[in-house]
Amino acid sequence: MTTPRYRGRFAPSPTGPLHFGSLVAALASYLEARQHQGQWFIRLEDLDPLREPPEATGQILRSLDSHGLLPDEPVRFQSRRHPAYQAAIEHLIANGDAYRCVCSRKELKLHGGRHPNHCRDGRITPGDRPFAIRFALKDEQSHWQDQLLGRQVQTVTAEVDDPVILRKEGFYAYQLAVVVDDIDQGITDVVRGSDLLDMTAQQQQIYRALGAEPPGWLHIPVILNEQGQKLSKQTHAPPLNDDQPEENLIQALIALGQEPPETLAGGGVESILDWGVRHWRRAAIHLTSR
Repeated sequence: MTTPRYRGRFAPSPTGPLHFGSLVAALASYLEARQHQGQWFIRLEDLDPLREPPEATGQILRSLDSHGLLPDEPVRFQSRRHPAYQAAIEHLIANGDAYRCVCSRKELKLHGGRHPNHCRDGRITPGDRPFAIRFALKDEQSHWQDQLLGRQVQTVTAEVDDPVILRKEGFYAYQLAVVVDDIDQGITDVVRGSDLLDMTAQQQQIYRALGAEPPGWLHIPVILNEQGQKLSKQTHAPPLNDDQPEENLIQALIALGQEPPETLAGGGVESILDWGVRHWRRAAIHLTSR
């Protein structure tokens, strides 16, 4: 049996322009794919229009383009993938792997995460009350080998940890859409921030419920601000200055522990990325955020 060709991706949510932490994650996934002579894709996780300024998508794509991070296929937009997510939900419900849930967060908190409306029993039918759809986890101690962090073990508890896959407002949730699209695009390896590490065990169960094996995982430390907070729109991370892509890329390589030589400065974006691919060492990534 032949090993599938490496296929990686960068999948930002268009809630604002890219910041330095986003660039570090994008660059790590790009270099990992290119060093494996693999393919690299861009996917916009534009599933929540209430949180997405209309200009953000264009800003993100222009930033990636100015930094030479170009995908091997046209950019994918999750907002155009609703039929695939709905088909996955119907499949999961039919197989007993998902259920309708009318419980509020307050109700679940009051009952220790258990469903006072017994939603997992399948009693909720369309039209009763507004409902979300949750994935029905199985009790599991999940094990996998992270390509940077090493052996990982996570415990998931059925019912208490069941993630929402369709929100009551009708929006498809990240936990479902990311798995459906990774399967559809044949993603073999995922490089992403360690802030998403806690979701991995849940996602692995969703992969298998949809008939697929999970990809390889590589979780990199997130970039922190001076207050020790993750760089994000919520912590007012400044947007990337797209007029200085070379400097940004060199600083991102440094943040990833790659030690680029000073002679790279002024050589152009392509030469920086070429050096990054030839010298990429995932083992050099610092395990603590910077």
